[in-house]
Amino acid sequence: MRISILGAGHAGTAVAADLSLRGHEVTLIKTSHAMHNKNFNYLINTDGAVRLIEKGKAQLTNIANVTRDLSHISESEVIIIYIQTNYHEQLIKRIKSYLRDGQILLLNPGYLSTAYVLKYCGDIKLTVVEAQSSFIDCRISEPGTVNITFRNKRNPLGVFPASHRQECEAKLNKLGFPFVYLTSVVEAALHNPNLIVHTVGGIMSIPRVEKTKGEYYMYREVFTPSVWNILEELDNEKMNVMEKLGCKRIPYVEACKFRNTLDDTRDAKEVFFWYASMPDPLKGPTRVDSRYITEDVPQGLVLLETLGSEYKVDTPICSSLIDIASAALGRDLRSVGRTLERLGKDNLERILQEVGARAYV
Repeated sequence: MRISILGAGHAGTAVAADLSLRGHEVTLIKTSHAMHNKNFNYLINTDGAVRLIEKGKAQLTNIANVTRDLSHISESEVIIIYIQTNYHEQLIKRIKSYLRDGQILLLNPGYLSTAYVLKYCGDIKLTVVEAQSSFIDCRISEPGTVNITFRNKRNPLGVFPASHRQECEAKLNKLGFPFVYLTSVVEAALHNPNLIVHTVGGIMSIPRVEKTKGEYYMYREVFTPSVWNILEELDNEKMNVMEKLGCKRIPYVEACKFRNTLDDTRDAKEVFFWYASMPDPLKGPTRVDSRYITEDVPQGLVLLETLGSEYKVDTPICSSLIDIASAALGRDLRSVGRTLERLGKDNLERILQEVGARAYV
């Protein structure tokens, strides 16, 4: 298949290389000059050469096309957006003129950016897919080299509109990842694990980040019993909102377990701490003003808060975390957040009309 990946960071580069190894014709497109320029320039100068290192073994491949030219997406069957969700709205507006009927637009993750697609590209017959989380955990260790630390065992996806689902599944299953299909993009959006783990972990890490300059392991060190209580309270608020929207109550740890292991008999909380204690864990974050807060608070928590407000569900822990994060950074994170006004109430209602059966299928 012809696939375009928008975003040449850690995951975008890894997935582009992984799909290239599987025989797909991949175009990797860098959408900004903000980060990872050394890696991108290396790819340009080496005809897309990437070395993937996983479990001590290296695989070499070449990404077919590496470019900054957005127009290449017109030639693709599947377009995967792999940039921070803060910039989804802006990017969707930029790519509209290159989109065409029949394409699949996969947002990884989405945080309900389906609403932005409806807002700006409603006249194009697209299939919009939202993923809960990145298929691959990885880091660019040096230009052209990506270390893979973990792959999801299952990758839950939501598809909009539901009438496109059968055809969409047939195409996406050709990518070679272990996909599982949800009943709606709402489930995919709100089960983004970073809405819970990055926000609580990032905010409760603030003294640790500033003291160590990132020389610590958030997943291993921050989720003490008391912090875990905060996580569970936030998770309860999220489940209350999801239940009001017609979704099944699935705790954060159960959603993580579903992605991270095929052994359904394991205790979900134990799976979380097993994941946190894996060899070669990722350090950090290295600064307070990082995407753990600057992305997942305005795009995740503000989204949860605005849905709670609209559908009369109290979210005091969520709101308090937004207030604390805003105070710590000295700026109002709600002002750049994913509010109902920004998403568009009509767009949200169209999406919610498709929340049907209440289980993984």
